[in-house]
Amino acid sequence: MDFIDGSLFPENQQKLVIIAAPYGPEWMPADFPEDIPVTMEEQIQKAVDCYNAGATVLHVHVREADGKGSKRLSKFNELLAGIRARVPDMILQVGGSISFAPENEGDVARWLSDDTRHMLAELKPTPDQVTIAINTNQMNVVEQMCAADVAGTSLAEPANYRAYREMTIPAGPEWVEEHIRRLSSNGIQTHFQLATIAQLETVERMMRKGTCNVPLILTWVAIGGGFEAPNLYNLANFVRACPNGSVLTLETSMLNVLPLNMMAIALGLHVRCGIEDNIWTQRRDRKMGTVEQIEQLVRMSREFGRDVANGKEAREIYKIGTFYDSVDETLAENGFAANRKPGQVGFTRHAARR
Repeated sequence: MDFIDGSLFPENQQKLVIIAAPYGPEWMPADFPEDIPVTMEEQIQKAVDCYNAGATVLHVHVREADGKGSKRLSKFNELLAGIRARVPDMILQVGGSISFAPENEGDVARWLSDDTRHMLAELKPTPDQVTIAINTNQMNVVEQMCAADVAGTSLAEPANYRAYREMTIPAGPEWVEEHIRRLSSNGIQTHFQLATIAQLETVERMMRKGTCNVPLILTWVAIGGGFEAPNLYNLANFVRACPNGSVLTLETSMLNVLPLNMMAIALGLHVRCGIEDNIWTQRRDRKMGTVEQIEQLVRMSREFGRDVANGKEAREIYKIGTFYDSVDETLAENGFAANRKPGQVGFTRHAARR
């Protein structure tokens, strides 16, 4: 991304899109009973509350009636339908790891089989987005957490801690290409959850080969444990690697969330918050729910002079419903340089947009 003069002026920036992640599948309801929704009605109402607070994208996971993370696609369909009826303008983004939370106490957190994961493309009603990881990778979500982050929660229990410490993301080339194909054919946007520049480079190569003709809507997930750490140098390098046509959101965990989101707001990028990422205030004097986190970001964005997108505006910024017909169009719209033509020497130029 190019930061020319005036790039930090709010009048030259997109309105802020806020992703809310209020379902927190790594936590058990007893960890934060005041904020973790369990019944279907509570889960739907949480989406409504997040939208009313200013979030226009909802990162969706589902719980069973006993509070454990659901693996049943029927539960996802039920929740999606309920949210669609109550907040039709909200962008619904299903988390690609629908088996993120242990099903039974003491179980190792496991991903579903590849065939079952492909069934995310068959959800009804159709979500706007499904998140996808690129390249099989370690996902040790507790590596950069400290003892104070998990104190008094189910993550402090050795079996649960080890489960999340040992998680991996299976996202090999064949599965990724097939999953994107199925999502696109069903009108579902791919939202890339990327841990490193190397993964971004893989996405670019896919686009250059014609196996990924979609807008580059992505989140930089800086949580350590196989992902990059949320420091200024990693952030600057990743932002610089993103083409100007991409739409970038920042994500991290625990007390890193607020500082990174403040940087995103200032830079004209987009933000994510919610108890899936953090449950504490910056002083750790109490727990902080998702709606309060959203309201905090809305206040800060207004202090920066940057307006918050409404549902319609967020859909335009995120290019919901947009797919490309060719490699050349994909590269041009996302802001990548054109592919080299046969016999062409020297550096290629950025593709001209139509």
